[in-house]
Amino acid sequence: MSQRVVPALLIALLLALHAQLWFGRGSVSHVNQLNAKLQDLSEKNKAAQQTNDQLASEVRDLKEGLEMIEDKARSELGMIKPNEILVQYSK
Repeated sequence: MSQRVVPALLIALLLALHAQLWFGRGSVSHVNQLNAKLQDLSEKNKAAQQTNDQLASEVRDLKEGLEMIEDKARSELGMIKPNEILVQYSK
């Protein structure tokens, strides 16, 4: 009788470990889902980082020089310099 208990216990333990591997937390499908989420979040993070870098560059330009301020005033507000003629055309 004791000769059958040890192998049966080991087989039961092996089945429990395999069930955990395939269906439990940390299973193959769960890890694949987490990898997909990680890749998606990495792409979003990279896009957000590019936006942040661009905004930081614009802020730096605004602090350092007047050219960026002049460009913004001309394009967004339609401002012109004294004695300057603004010509607009439409297609």
